[in-house]
Amino acid sequence: MARYTGPKRRLSRREGLALFAKDAKSLEKKGAVPPGQHGLGRRRRISEYGIQLREKQKAKRIFGLLEKQFKRYFEKASKVRGVTGLALLQALETRLDNVVYRLNFAKSRAGARQLVSHGHIKIDGKKVNIPSFQVKVNQTIEIAPQMRDNTHVKKSLEETSTLPEWLDKKATVGKVLRIPKREEMEQSVNEQLIVEHYSR
Repeated sequence: MARYTGPKRRLSRREGLALFAKDAKSLEKKGAVPPGQHGLGRRRRISEYGIQLREKQKAKRIFGLLEKQFKRYFEKASKVRGVTGLALLQALETRLDNVVYRLNFAKSRAGARQLVSHGHIKIDGKKVNIPSFQVKVNQTIEIAPQMRDNTHVKKSLEETSTLPEWLDKKATVGKVLRIPKREEMEQSVNEQLIVEHYSR
């Protein structure tokens, strides 16, 4: 599946927050100035449509998706019984690359995506190299034996960060215990604005 390969800090500046871990320090120093030579001078009032569009773009970039794929997720979520926005976020959170990131097997979603696409992740003992694979409840996710001594993987595993309650982890093996609740998912995304954008 295609992915964005351009400058990432530019995206963080455009959205006004650190979408990627490495951008946090840079944004603190320089402030959230939009990219481009006229970035400082551009202070127009944003329309309702513009606010909704920015929220959709932000969510796309956080999860590392392009427009076509993100829209497909929305269309599937809109067919699910219940709240569309919640269903959309749950589908994004249970993507394999995101689950690998949440389990701290990688420092970033991009790193997690690379682990998956290079065939270093197993689901229930079978190699899966599709980042968009939807992980189901009670499925186990593990790092392939040949990658357990990898420097980057070791560093990620050593870092102490809170594991979401919908996941369980023992060493290099994780498990999805249940579907995540709203408060356990990405907090910087306002899913209602995304629903309103696509419902126009």
